[in-house]
Amino acid sequence: MTIDLLASTAGHIVELIGVLVLLAGAFLAIGACLIRIRRGASPEDAYHGLRTDLGRAILLGLEFLVIADIIGTVAIEPTLYNLGVLAVIIAIRTLLGFALELEVSGRWPWQKDRQ
Repeated sequence: MTIDLLASTAGHIVELIGVLVLLAGAFLAIGACLIRIRRGASPEDAYHGLRTDLGRAILLGLEFLVIADIIGTVAIEPTLYNLGVLAVIIAIRTLLGFALELEVSGRWPWQKDRQ
């Protein structure tokens, strides 16, 4: 097995894991929301819990997708164009990650926890 084939396979596997994390996180978040409603939580509290759970699932899934992009770009075809595309993808996902972190926790990633 050549290194290119190994890197390509690893990239696809990590990408699949990222997609599965997104799907599983969405289903688990919906299930948790339904449980909250069944236990008597207000619709507003259930909604905010759903958004928080979905945000965490998206953040985790994005981490796996970034790993897959890095493997696919750097290990398989490290051309200047592909590195530029990777930089743009990572920048967009980083900004999205910051926005999701702000949404989930109510603070920027570099701020200390509220106590």
